[in-house]
Amino acid sequence: MKSSRILVLAAVVLSAAACQGGKATVDCTVADAPSASLTVRQLNGTTPVVLDTVKTDAAGRFSYKVKVEEGNPEFIYVYKGDTRLVSLLLESGEKAVVEADTLGNYSVSGSDGSALLKEGDDAFRAYVGNLLALSEAGAPNSDIAKEYVRHYREAVKFVMVNSKSLAVIPVLYENIGGSTATFSGLSDALVFRSACDSLKTVYPGSKYVKALEAEAARRENLMVISNRIKTAEERAYPNLRMPSIDGTPAEIDSLDAKAILVYFWDDREATHKIFNLDVLKPVYEKYQARGLEIYAISVDPDKAAWAQVVKAQELPWINVNDGLGTASRSLYTFNVASVPAMILLTDSGMDFIQGEKQLRAKIEKAL
Repeated sequence: MKSSRILVLAAVVLSAAACQGGKATVDCTVADAPSASLTVRQLNGTTPVVLDTVKTDAAGRFSYKVKVEEGNPEFIYVYKGDTRLVSLLLESGEKAVVEADTLGNYSVSGSDGSALLKEGDDAFRAYVGNLLALSEAGAPNSDIAKEYVRHYREAVKFVMVNSKSLAVIPVLYENIGGSTATFSGLSDALVFRSACDSLKTVYPGSKYVKALEAEAARRENLMVISNRIKTAEERAYPNLRMPSIDGTPAEIDSLDAKAILVYFWDDREATHKIFNLDVLKPVYEKYQARGLEIYAISVDPDKAAWAQVVKAQELPWINVNDGLGTASRSLYTFNVASVPAMILLTDSGMDFIQGEKQLRAKIEKAL
């Protein structure tokens, strides 16, 4: 009987503990704000949204309980109108005691995350204040740049030193306005990734860490794209990648040729088929060994009919067709308004060609 009572008592204690858990308490006093209406907001993505409205007593004090899951701290803010008075980062079970004024100055105890969050907030406010002072004093741009570099280094240090705290997230997203962000460089993707990977080991289920993961990935992609653009070889003409006669993709950039003749034609036109046999075949036989390749693009939307003509004429060069007819992107890429059309591609660029005589002369010069 005694052991049963112990078990029942333990169950009651655990149940009571469960009821008490999952919440944090904010005990706040706002100087010069007796009987004032304030809003409690919670971070949703990057925007604080209204969670509740509270009213201070005659001494400017209020107490508020907010739901906070175990292991998933929440960003909670107190506003008076549009002015943010307090910023908190609350763990489940914490009781944050706050002394604030209506200008946004405050102190906090009882919540380590909130104290660290305030440290980052204070550094950013000081930075913005310094920039405004320099601007009002007419300081040269070099001085403003020095202040940015100073704060940027402090911000990086803060993120690295406090890599296990969610308090680093607002620092990563610091922005004075518009596109004036502290972490605005492409290489800052590395800072975001480092912070994200560190926070995932502590708060794997946090919605804030998941959002940071997405932002880190976005920045990494931008960095990769930028690096590819910087390291890409300059091209004097556009590239195309289209389905060839056997269905495999054929790309202009992959061709090992000194000169490439891009030839737009329509296999339904008798004159185009005659041109293949009477002009292009002899030209190809003469110059192919010297570095000429032909990339023939048909605008016939019937790919089966086109394939039959290619095979019947035994056209030895690269034949492609995307089946889009006159809607083919290839026409817009090379600014072709009508077919037939011939464009000779060399290291010097693109050369539009008219007729057999000019074709032979241009190829001879290119090779």
